Amino acid sequence: MEKNSKFKPFFSKLEQYKKEGSIPPKYCDIIEKFYLCYQEAIASAEGPEDYHHEVFLSLLDLIKQQCREPYDFQPYHALIRKPFDYYQFGIDLVKPLVDLPHSTLSGQDNLKNIVASLEKGENTIFLANHQIEADPQAISIMLENSYPRLAEEMIFVAGERVITDPLAVPASMGRNLLCIYSKRYIDHPPELKMKKQLHNKRTMELMSQLLSEGGKAIYVAPSGGRDRPNAEGVVEVAPFDAQSIEMFYLMSQRAGHPTHFYPLALKTYEMLPPPQTIQVELGEARVTKRAPIHIAFGAKIDMENFPGGDSKDKHERRSSRAEYICNLVRRDYAKFP
Repeated sequence: MEKNSKFKPFFSKLEQYKKEGSIPPKYCDIIEKFYLCYQEAIASAEGPEDYHHEVFLSLLDLIKQQCREPYDFQPYHALIRKPFDYYQFGIDLVKPLVDLPHSTLSGQDNLKNIVASLEKGENTIFLANHQIEADPQAISIMLENSYPRLAEEMIFVAGERVITDPLAVPASMGRNLLCIYSKRYIDHPPELKMKKQLHNKRTMELMSQLLSEGGKAIYVAPSGGRDRPNAEGVVEVAPFDAQSIEMFYLMSQRAGHPTHFYPLALKTYEMLPPPQTIQVELGEARVTKRAPIHIAFGAKIDMENFPGGDSKDKHERRSSRAEYICNLVRRDYAKFP
């Protein structure tokens, strides 16, 4: 797509920030390619032409601000809606990419039970797969008409990348986050490993406090990362980590409020696929297209009774439980169009 007059304000501002060094050249290149890809994606949509220039002009300003003075995410970050509404900004950025007429939301009865228990002060932990940076926004878009409060108040266990990459930070600032360093990146760089471990400990303490307050809905991806295609090019739900699930289960038992676990399956990959291989360094390319998304809220999980749950070896029991829960998510995922 050529840089025609429709895009002049964006490219003028981008060139200005590049010349003055406000945004490093690496990120200028990433945001330029993302912008052109995004405009091409939404231009192909049916309905009136709307290029959403304003949201990208805002994104440029927010990236500039982040590069100049990186936002310091605390172990628990509460979403920011004033004076700038980061929550709505994230939705406005992502929503044009969602082919809503062909998207699906499954598990309405389970959603009703979840919301009813939250209103009674009970907790819910969603054990979910994870496919794109914008999964929190995807969930909100699918829930905004039926359960807007759940969409806004949900807490996401978030990895390092979405709170440090300048392109991801503005949307992250609009979500409730428990910020944690995943096993995948905790050793990089080695000299920060202890600091990251202490940070994770503090995050877990804060999560315990939140569960003790009651009425909390927390999303966690026990795989520790995004789903990727297998050797045949088929996107698979990544295996769940048994130790991660055990940690959340033990914390739930100390909460002082009933805490329920539910499987949550997401199919969002086509909208904003991650790189084919895992990158340690920040600065991944964003290639997007308009696509339907699919979300399924499964039935409540029995955390004590599952195939293999009668093993006398605790490690085998935990592995069996993780595999069982992952298979629940995979089962719902397999039903998506």
